[in-house]
Amino acid sequence: MRYATDSNQRKMPQPLSAKAFQSETGISDDGREKLEAYLAALERWQAKINLVGAKTLADPWRRHFLDSAQLLAMIPVDARQVVDIGSGGGFPGMVLAIMAAAGGMPALRVTLVESDQRKCIFLNEIKRLTGVSATVNHGRAEAYAGPPADVVTARACAPLVRLLPWVAAVSGPGARALLLKGEAAGDELTEAEKDWKMRVQQHPSVTDPRGVILEVTDFARRY
Repeated sequence: MRYATDSNQRKMPQPLSAKAFQSETGISDDGREKLEAYLAALERWQAKINLVGAKTLADPWRRHFLDSAQLLAMIPVDARQVVDIGSGGGFPGMVLAIMAAAGGMPALRVTLVESDQRKCIFLNEIKRLTGVSATVNHGRAEAYAGPPADVVTARACAPLVRLLPWVAAVSGPGARALLLKGEAAGDELTEAEKDWKMRVQQHPSVTDPRGVILEVTDFARRY
């Protein structure tokens, strides 16, 4: 892998290309083209709405698209409903919806829950551009009244102690959560386990050595 060096002299991987993303994920040409249209819209809208961290757009195929896409392989094949909490710019939920429709899991339905109306307008624009059948739900997770989730996803949404009540609010029986977390994941788990019983598997992120995916099942409040 080729590396560049940032101002702090830390080695950084060269930006991932759309073709390299396609090679990593096996997505079809049509699916890649939909994601390219998504990225072009994201870059346009970013000038008006803070959808993602500005610096992350130097390497969007790794920082956003591959980071989101890695969850698809962790979704059970019999899952039918994914609910993405705090979708923001659509990561990971919109990426999962596009990839599922492109051939990974065509029966999977994705609902994106977002409380910011401007971001919902953006997400609906991505739906229009790509033709994906995801549902955009304008509201807060604790007020969610849509189809219960088999799988709940979230990225950069909230600390685990705040996130778990929202996960529980949108979940159906036997649901699992796939939560993209950073290097503070261990501390977040320690704090959350004071109030919650749960089974947790930790999976390394393919995009960031400091990142982790928390796969959470059998979650319930302790009291």
